[in-house]
Amino acid sequence: MLKQRVVTALILLPIVLAVILALPTAWFAPVAGLVFLGGAWEWSALAGIRNTALRVAYIVAVAALVLLCWAIRGNGSWAFVLGLGVAWWVACCFWLRQFSFAAAPNAENTWLKAAIGVLVVVTTWVALVSIHGSGPNGHYWTLLALVIVWAADTGAYFSGRFFGRRKLAPTISPGKTWAGVYGALVAGAAVAVGGGWLLGVHDARVAGMAILGVLVVGASVIGDLFESLLKRHAQVKDSGTLFPGHGGLLDRMDSVFAALPVFAAGTLLLGL
Repeated sequence: MLKQRVVTALILLPIVLAVILALPTAWFAPVAGLVFLGGAWEWSALAGIRNTALRVAYIVAVAALVLLCWAIRGNGSWAFVLGLGVAWWVACCFWLRQFSFAAAPNAENTWLKAAIGVLVVVTTWVALVSIHGSGPNGHYWTLLALVIVWAADTGAYFSGRFFGRRKLAPTISPGKTWAGVYGALVAGAAVAVGGGWLLGVHDARVAGMAILGVLVVGASVIGDLFESLLKRHAQVKDSGTLFPGHGGLLDRMDSVFAALPVFAAGTLLLGL
């Protein structure tokens, strides 16, 4: 399984880098949109929508909102959308602690999960495209946002493996530990500071980058846990089978969904 995961990652990484670094934002936006629609398709299944026609309608609705967001860009509206995205993940943090959906699908929790999926997909797409189009270094800021998440995953894996004892959320994701979270926070903050330094952040905002790295990693953990909750309720191990050894799109994007709105909002506040 590990070998399969490594081979898949080695194939995907050059493609991801090429899309982020080589494409102008006007081309990057629709490519990212297509990927996110794939994630929305998997989300609809995890939410409990079984009817194919309804799932197609769901994707059409998400696509329409993405196009609307593209049409109204540039007038401050995207800052509001980013605020909605950040607000949801803050609320989700308390939600995971205090509340869980009924495991058995019903009309109420199915459409609630589906509505949350629309919010998550659209706000994350706005965050990603806004970072990418933020200026001459927008491509590299986009890459930095993803590298923070990737570094956090690596830090969590090794610290959790060697020091993990106390479980983070055993009823949602038994494999995650507090030691893994601490390792992820250290790795993410270090990458945020180092990446910011390479991109010209040499003043007092270096401390802001460290804080932003911690917040981004914290959000990524919440995103990961929330998708784990959805999968537990749907009684599936992975959101899909698109990537051998990695599962579906959502299995690769769960952390990113939560991390990107926080990173985009943070860079705006820091004036980057």
